[in-house]
Amino acid sequence: MAANPSTPGVPDFDVQVFQNEYVPLGGQVVHAIAQVTASGAGATGVPVTSQAAQVILVDTSGSMDFPGTKLIAAKQATKAAIDTMRDGTLFAVVSGTGMATMVYPQDERLVVLDQTTRAEAKRAVDRLRARGGTAMGAWLTAAKRLLEPYPHTIRHAILLTDGKDESETEADLEAAIQACEGVFTCDCRGVGTDWVVSELRKVASGLLGSLDLVAEPAKLVEDFTAMIENAMGKAVADVALRVRTPGTAKVRFVKQVRPTIEDLTDRRADAGTNIGDYPTGSWGAESRDYHICLEVRPADLNDRVRVALVSLVSRGPDGSETELTRIGVFGEWTDNEELSTKISREVAMYTGRAELAAAIQGGLEARRQGDDDEATAKLGRAYALAAEAQDEDTAKLLRNLVEVEPVTGTIKLKDRSKVSVEDEMRLDTDSVKTSRLRPKS
Repeated sequence: MAANPSTPGVPDFDVQVFQNEYVPLGGQVVHAIAQVTASGAGATGVPVTSQAAQVILVDTSGSMDFPGTKLIAAKQATKAAIDTMRDGTLFAVVSGTGMATMVYPQDERLVVLDQTTRAEAKRAVDRLRARGGTAMGAWLTAAKRLLEPYPHTIRHAILLTDGKDESETEADLEAAIQACEGVFTCDCRGVGTDWVVSELRKVASGLLGSLDLVAEPAKLVEDFTAMIENAMGKAVADVALRVRTPGTAKVRFVKQVRPTIEDLTDRRADAGTNIGDYPTGSWGAESRDYHICLEVRPADLNDRVRVALVSLVSRGPDGSETELTRIGVFGEWTDNEELSTKISREVAMYTGRAELAAAIQGGLEARRQGDDDEATAKLGRAYALAAEAQDEDTAKLLRNLVEVEPVTGTIKLKDRSKVSVEDEMRLDTDSVKTSRLRPKS
């Protein structure tokens, strides 16, 4: 049995801004990367949430028996997750088919994890059988009902599936995701290669969770254990990235750009005049980066102006707020072209990475639609961007789908018979994953 993670400590938040403050005369756009780090302990006044509430949504549709190793591995992984949760966690296990059915406990509620309930839950998981269809929206709605009564906890779900969301409409799934936003975060895993990346991406993105492909069922145990360890390490719930702008400025977009690319722009919640909150979910000891783009009114020559104030705000279930950290974003208007044309390394890297992800996803979609010309153009652009960024990991994944002429660099799609479904799905799921820029040597 895995060792139960200890109660998380209070993280200390810090934010740094990377940008080129110099703006050409008449310029109206300012870009900045906010690097947020939560580490150590000692953030005075932060509302710490030590109790976790966890729901595991396990696909038990008929396809989980083809091959049977998928359901066997799903049971083993679920039991490993139960072992990894710390005592005192509120939890439940739900079986997902064309509906959501309680596995443990039998009635729809969360129970406190202890030696007895852990053993009972694992015995219940052993009795799971594969049958029926797939309705992920119904599973999420069940998780919402289970987790909504516990706003004082860190609320998290794992969703595992092996197939398409065939037992409900696309609108049903989207409505369920929207209803669950702000209630809990959800990490999604697809086992095998018969599920749809775009469907699970909607869930993971909407519920501020991770998405990954587990092509080999035997790797589920390790993956579930890591997800639960991460969830158990959270200590501060419902943190928002708050952007304040002067009356003449407005936010063009806010995107999380590390560890994954997520556009948060349309998820803004107004928190006052010229104040917008962008959800970031729960935090433990970790680091994330955000790209903020501002549209501003040009100032006079050599004027240095604060164009935004960026802060992290923790909100309690009672509506109370605690500001965790803040920093300014500035612009200085200059007629010195050498100064104004410099691009921050961090801004350039993440802008390129977002373009790379869009090119990959666009190219894969064109390939699925049979538009080989469009697929070749976009995947070729993606390969060029990966090469320019010296991103050999992504270039290697792209070479599974395309052939690169060594002299000219010309891209040609590989014959479909030579491309595995796993390679295509791996490229798709990994396209939005990013790492921090390496320091200059």
